[in-house]
Amino acid sequence: MNAAAAVSPPAPPPLVALAAITKIYGTGTAAMRALRGIDLAIGRGEFVAVMGPSGSGKSTCMNILGCLDTPTAGGYRFLGVDVGSLDRNRRALLRRHYLGFVFQGFNLLNRTSALENVELPLIYRGMGRAERHRRAAAALAAVGLTGWEHHTPGELSGGQQQRVAIARAIVTEPALLLADEPTGNLDTARSIEIMELLTTFNRDRGLTIIMVTHEADMARYARRVVHFRDGLVDADERQGETD
Repeated sequence: MNAAAAVSPPAPPPLVALAAITKIYGTGTAAMRALRGIDLAIGRGEFVAVMGPSGSGKSTCMNILGCLDTPTAGGYRFLGVDVGSLDRNRRALLRRHYLGFVFQGFNLLNRTSALENVELPLIYRGMGRAERHRRAAAALAAVGLTGWEHHTPGELSGGQQQRVAIARAIVTEPALLLADEPTGNLDTARSIEIMELLTTFNRDRGLTIIMVTHEADMARYARRVVHFRDGLVDADERQGETD
């Protein structure tokens, strides 16, 4: 065997990698350091819970990961691409084609059906009507809402509304799902249903999930928990698979 054949192929880059990320809001004596030098790498297929007290920097970090905000200093790479080198339009394209978002408040259009809510990201992509309908219906089926396609959010329970929001997030087949307190407005039973659904997508589809939560019971569904405190990563722990 020659030397060239013995060389292993290079390892793929992590899905997201933050290096010495800082974020400062305001100037002078009013300056607030939300992030103080974050180093964090997350690989494809991981399910990571981000925890920390209010003001710890976890939401700021999520906004940077989601290209909703930019760091003051430091480097952010997505699939090896330097996100800091992208202009606003290219960051918007990254969000549109690679990221899915789930929020505590669902963020659904109230007068629009479940199917139409799920179709929205596909409309932004310029997808044709028939294909949009097909993919949106398949996404709703994947979250257990077959038969509810033409109901508006006001006709759905909180758990069902969050399922619609998850369907909207996955309909584009994103590389990364960012979930910000996805069970914050739900009771315990509905929270468990949502977490089991996210776990299924992570396990069966290999969907990478980063979830902010303040609930330890919900964080147990993740395979890795990152704790923030005072703008820094205070702990980064791996935990066993849940049943």
